[in-house]
Amino acid sequence: MAEDWTLDVQKYSPNADRNAIAGIVRHCGISLQKRDSSLVSLSDREEVARVREGFLKKKLGLADSDADLDKAIMAVGEKMKGDRTKNRVTLYYLLAEQYGKLSMFGGPNSAAGTG
Repeated sequence: MAEDWTLDVQKYSPNADRNAIAGIVRHCGISLQKRDSSLVSLSDREEVARVREGFLKKKLGLADSDADLDKAIMAVGEKMKGDRTKNRVTLYYLLAEQYGKLSMFGGPNSAAGTG
């Protein structure tokens, strides 16, 4: 699947860091090869739980309550509401940006990142 993830992310974050986007694409890996798994359905509670558990908690290491993390996911979803389809890379980028975790993916302040 050929997709310009950077263009999609830049719709919401005009100065998006290309290195961080590339890092998120690498993180998502094979899930981006099929259109269905490259998109996120925020109306599906299981999908929201997958984003919360797999990305926010496991990858980003966040320890906030499930309710707070779900609220953050839905806030990003609201920001993206103009798009009928929500790209996984864009959602993950915006969440990482919101939590100041872009450095984990090679983004800004990598040297001053989490470790």
